[in-house]
Amino acid sequence: GPGEWTLWGSWSRCSSSCGRGVSVRRRHCVRLPEEELCWGDSHEYRVCQLPDCPPGAIPFRDLQCSLYNGHPVLGTQKTYQWVPFHGAPNLCDLNCLAEGHAFYHSFGRVLDGTPCTPGTQGLCVAGRCLSAGCDGLLGSGTLEDRCGLCGGANDSCLFVQRVFRDAGAFAGYWNVTLIPEGARHIRVTQRSHNHLALVTRDGHYVLNGDGVLSLPGTYEAAGTRVVYTRSAGPEETLQATGPTSQELLLQVLLREPNPGVHFEFWLPRERYGSFQAQVHALGWPLRQPQPREVEPQPAETTVVPEAIPARVASLAPGEAGTVVLGFRGYQAAGKARLTHTSPLDPCGPCPDSRGRAHRLLHYCGSDFVFQARVLGRHRLAQETRYEVRVLLIYKNRSPLRSREYVWAPGHCPCPPLAPHREYLLATRRHVSPDGTQDRLLLPQAGYARLWSPAEDSRVRLAARRCPV
Repeated sequence: GPGEWTLWGSWSRCSSSCGRGVSVRRRHCVRLPEEELCWGDSHEYRVCQLPDCPPGAIPFRDLQCSLYNGHPVLGTQKTYQWVPFHGAPNLCDLNCLAEGHAFYHSFGRVLDGTPCTPGTQGLCVAGRCLSAGCDGLLGSGTLEDRCGLCGGANDSCLFVQRVFRDAGAFAGYWNVTLIPEGARHIRVTQRSHNHLALVTRDGHYVLNGDGVLSLPGTYEAAGTRVVYTRSAGPEETLQATGPTSQELLLQVLLREPNPGVHFEFWLPRERYGSFQAQVHALGWPLRQPQPREVEPQPAETTVVPEAIPARVASLAPGEAGTVVLGFRGYQAAGKARLTHTSPLDPCGPCPDSRGRAHRLLHYCGSDFVFQARVLGRHRLAQETRYEVRVLLIYKNRSPLRSREYVWAPGHCPCPPLAPHREYLLATRRHVSPDGTQDRLLLPQAGYARLWSPAEDSRVRLAARRCPV
């Protein structure tokens, strides 16, 4: 087996006398002759930050090149004046250009702590260009999670996501939501000739106030930078990393009917209760969020599903459509009919409950009607929980996320849902008396059909026949 490491030694002095530099600590491998080398690194490097260098100070790489001024090199007695050359392949070699000449020479590695290139955060260590993780260690790759914790797992905050669809009766400013103090990774989008507006606690407009449109750009607000973009088409976005140091009020300046303002942010768990109380006081329905993992990002060299434009259900005249959130490719389930049981399913058959009257009853009496793909099923003693991906929404009385849980009563619910199949579901919203649970409930003998183009047509017909 391998040997054992000694304890880490103390950190060395900073490699620089001003500005950013590198500090190193070491440990040693203690092993017997027949043992393998210890697993892991014998050195750790971290960034050390000293007061900024005074104006006119010689940059570290320039200083290293200047050490060779007036000394013969290249096997001749001729001397040169040397300045840094940044066009060579290896950024951490001391590549110096002979002033007045068209050649450069590499004098080996630069000293640890030398910036890889001017104006970047990378530092050279042992001939490699490394960036510091959020823990300050060079090359660790440790990142902050969406909650702002270094190396966290996104479990100390909640993800809040909603589409504001209220249509004002007159043109002007309408409140969309409060963005609470402590919110992170804020994103707001809308596609129309309306305009987003942002207001501070003291009533000062950061963007698009008093009917005057602001230019796209970066704005300071509530202790964070808000990036405002407006494309040539009718599309606007607001993005901010956060955290916000105070509340912000998001508004929309209506000039035409509101097709929807999408907003999302991450909020510390301890702040969600007060935010929910404010939302209820304003009369805005907002379902209880759940901890979520961050979708993989391309920068982390993971495969990300292809994003496609949101699909909008074409409903009856006068009924608002709902935009589908998340990533999904379009795939029809064909004309397969719902099978109530299978040889591998220990549950018995369910009574058949098809027909136009059954469909109309459940569509009109439900809170949510949507197409979903079943990702998994978990059977408990008194109920069954399905994890589903929402693909297309026909009806909703409060926002749906791209992934939801659907609960059904009983260990063997009727109708059953098979994993990896796509269904058209009619569910109800069920809130527990103490307000701690907010669920999507598929009632016993409720409406669940394998999705098909024909089923899609039937449910659109049912939407037009519901009483107002």
